[in-house]
Amino acid sequence: MLNEELMAYAKSIIIALVLSLLIIIFIVQAFYIPSGSMRPTMEIRDRILVNKFIYRFIEPRAQDIIVFKYPVQPQRKFIKRIIGVGGDTVEIRDGHVYVNDRLLEEDYTLTQGYGDYGPIEVPADNYFVLGDNRNNSEDSRFWGFVPRENVVGKAMLIFWPLNRVKLL
Repeated sequence: MLNEELMAYAKSIIIALVLSLLIIIFIVQAFYIPSGSMRPTMEIRDRILVNKFIYRFIEPRAQDIIVFKYPVQPQRKFIKRIIGVGGDTVEIRDGHVYVNDRLLEEDYTLTQGYGDYGPIEVPADNYFVLGDNRNNSEDSRFWGFVPRENVVGKAMLIFWPLNRVKLL
């Protein structure tokens, strides 16, 4: 009788572990925000959920906030906002971002950036990404484009701390 109960518990635990592992690998994963490069959208120490499944059906789009393998050190994960997709021309003039010669309306940045960059055309299957805290973000201006195969998923939700819970 005791052995049957233990076997039932063991089966339940194993099934829960396998399901959790499958969810983390293929569907949703939690990430910790270690820096202020995405302020004010995300603060240091926020915890977010990332949808790893969605980009199997649709392509990442401009304005999506993505987690990706850092092109310089692929074992590290970064989070930034897509500004340009393959074929777009991105330019920064006097801190203002232009995509295909149109000023990008950005109400999500912490402060207006500074300086100039580009113009540069985003190659096919690549993304030009910037942090929302432009003056404190290591992004495509410094290390180039994010290849499609480096994209881990789309940021969906800040779930911690509780006073910052919101959809992204």
